Amino acid sequence: MQVTFIDAEIPKPGTLQEVAPGIFWLRMPLPFDLDHINLYLLEDNQNGQEGFALIDTGIGTRETEELWDTILDILGKPITKVIVTHMHPDHIGMAGYLVEKYRLPMYMSQAEYFTARAIFAGPCGASDWQDDEYLVRSGMSEDYVNNAKKNRKESKGIRQVIRPIPLQFHRLQAGEHIRIGAHEWQVYIGRGHSPEHVCLFNSDTNILISGDHVLPGISPNIGVYSTEPDANSLKQYLDTLPQFTQLPEDTLVLPSHKQPFHGLHTRVNDLIRHHHAHLDNLRVFCEQGKTIEQCLPVLFKRKLNSHSMNFAIAEAFAHLNYLYFEGEFSREINVKGQFIFTLNKYVT
Repeated sequence: MQVTFIDAEIPKPGTLQEVAPGIFWLRMPLPFDLDHINLYLLEDNQNGQEGFALIDTGIGTRETEELWDTILDILGKPITKVIVTHMHPDHIGMAGYLVEKYRLPMYMSQAEYFTARAIFAGPCGASDWQDDEYLVRSGMSEDYVNNAKKNRKESKGIRQVIRPIPLQFHRLQAGEHIRIGAHEWQVYIGRGHSPEHVCLFNSDTNILISGDHVLPGISPNIGVYSTEPDANSLKQYLDTLPQFTQLPEDTLVLPSHKQPFHGLHTRVNDLIRHHHAHLDNLRVFCEQGKTIEQCLPVLFKRKLNSHSMNFAIAEAFAHLNYLYFEGEFSREINVKGQFIFTLNKYVT
């Protein structure tokens, strides 16, 4: 079954588009190359009160807040609960605003909730030498490292785009069900893009809310960052993708970016092939030792701006770490403090 988009108009900011009975699609703008996030409202009933459960919230900006005020006026019914798929700012950014304003329960996985709390809290007095070391290990120039350090000191950080995170959450775990309206939605957990990403599947209607874990046309960022430089994020991602091929082939997928689509099995297999193609290219390129920075053109053909460069470094790091932990590559530190990844010739 090929990937096909549903025949529905993309909703303009501040409007809703019904994509299935009782499920409404809306979009919020993002100030990035990927300029939008999809959110979903599901008809719900909480303590006898009709309303809508919300999946993800948009980035925490004044513009998003104004759009939410517009949408809430249109709905005519309250939001009953906020469900956050994962801790990235475009997903959790407005959760605190909505939970605080309407006294709502918030549902997340445990790892996503506490990671979000930790990131929002900031360094709490810790120095940032490990952030610098991460960039040096990646092979970035001295100027790049110094500029990054300067930008960190001048920036207000992630607090600019995340409203204060509620002090309470309701935990979602793999295999559990959460009731929304007349339906039970099973929790699936994906990893690699974020620590414990929640996806929801309704077997009554064959609908999957996939968040960022399964996207049409693009791959979610699978990165290794300075907080855990020995992470094997790509293995986690590849290990948690195949479970979705066990769902019905005609499942309607509601992703966080691009458009709702059919063709889940095809898309999962495409994503797996995409990453293995990158790994194959790195195996050829790294027959002689290479830094992470030197590997960037192998993985990214487009020009990288300052924002996308951060994600590109992390993505290259993830692919090279995967090959290292599989025993296919060696990883050494040269006299400049850079990681050098080299294909182990004896591996077949």
